[in-house]
Amino acid sequence: MTDPRVILHVDMDAFYASVEQRDRPELRGQPVIVGGTSNRGVVAAASYEVRKFGVRSAMPIREAMRRCPHAICVKPRMSVYRDVSHDVFAIFHEYTPVVEGLSLDEAFLDVTASLALKGDAVSIARGIKQKILEETRLTASVGVAPNKLVAKIGSDLNKPDGLTVVDAANMRATLDPLSVRRLPGLGRKLGERVEAAGLTTFAQLRTAPDSLLWPIFGRDSQRMRDRASGIDDRPVMSEWDEKSISAEETFFTDLGDAARMESEVMRLADRAGSRMRAQNLATGCVQVKIRRADFTTFTRQKRFEPSTTDSRTIARVAVELLRSWLEEQPRARVRLLGVGVNHLHAADQMDLFASPAAATANPSATALDAAVDQIRERFGTLALRRGSALPEARGADETGEDLSEKAPSRAGERAAMRAGRPTDKGGGKPGSTSRRAGS
Repeated sequence: MTDPRVILHVDMDAFYASVEQRDRPELRGQPVIVGGTSNRGVVAAASYEVRKFGVRSAMPIREAMRRCPHAICVKPRMSVYRDVSHDVFAIFHEYTPVVEGLSLDEAFLDVTASLALKGDAVSIARGIKQKILEETRLTASVGVAPNKLVAKIGSDLNKPDGLTVVDAANMRATLDPLSVRRLPGLGRKLGERVEAAGLTTFAQLRTAPDSLLWPIFGRDSQRMRDRASGIDDRPVMSEWDEKSISAEETFFTDLGDAARMESEVMRLADRAGSRMRAQNLATGCVQVKIRRADFTTFTRQKRFEPSTTDSRTIARVAVELLRSWLEEQPRARVRLLGVGVNHLHAADQMDLFASPAAATANPSATALDAAVDQIRERFGTLALRRGSALPEARGADETGEDLSEKAPSRAGERAAMRAGRPTDKGGGKPGSTSRRAGS
């Protein structure tokens, strides 16, 4: 019989707000809202002090200020949050290579194969929490369970700075009393329908007859019973192949405009291409990753010959893949985009596999990429952007993110480029960034 898996869900506590309180002592103990500073903005993250007033993520700023008039609104510093996320995910990888990032501040870890080397599950969880605290001065809550669903539920039960262990022995005792609203993926409107049917706890949902569940869930009725029972066989998935180079971005506001999405994909393709060339590699396959607003993730990839080092080729293929996906889901809103290159080999081997015509097909593109890389190496990764990747060039609006050289991550990006290291933060693979804010 196969030994049960050991899955951790690690969730940073009120991540954006906690970073601001860490860096600004005057905010500690105060009701802090990270988000738009005008009445038209939304709450990106709320400190625990302001949550006592009913303020939560995604709430309009106007409503948040009505509930807590003395709240302090702080503009997000995404570059700082990505830097901290990079440090946190590096700690995860000290314990296991099997890390599935969900957001900048949240990830699943499969530590089953790490038990012999790192100790039991509780020791690993405590070690991760302690190391995060020592290196970032922030706290994290961890759920330990045999699967992803129960680990995620567990991490939320004793926040902040919590550690919850759920196993076969205490599964029913832990889950049965919980409100159905704690079931991940249920949603507010569906949760209201479930409660209106008299099903308010996991136990009631787990034991409900088809006559109650079918009008609500239809063919998913048994799956919802399984979830309420803590059954989940999904594997923890590392997001990018180990032999790939990638760049990805989570957006402060979900994207709904196709032109803006294309602009972001082209920018990410340029970033991935630059990192690939820094390692003297060429690619024969481009992959895009797309995460919808409901956290459903899609990947699309395309192989081609001959292989290339050209950022414009990578961007063209990535945009084609994005457009193909948008044709399937024309009204989708997107919270994360990523571009990866794989099937990599040494760039100086290209001539061994390509025809003479292909090898010299676009020398101007090669020269342009080389010039761009040199300028960025000397003056920083933000010193130069391709015109085709600018939102204005594609009829889209630019984000409000701080892209100035004064942003705290920029010096690190320049130093990393000079040292030949990846500069993107998060994820778990070099060159990826992730995800959501503020539990």
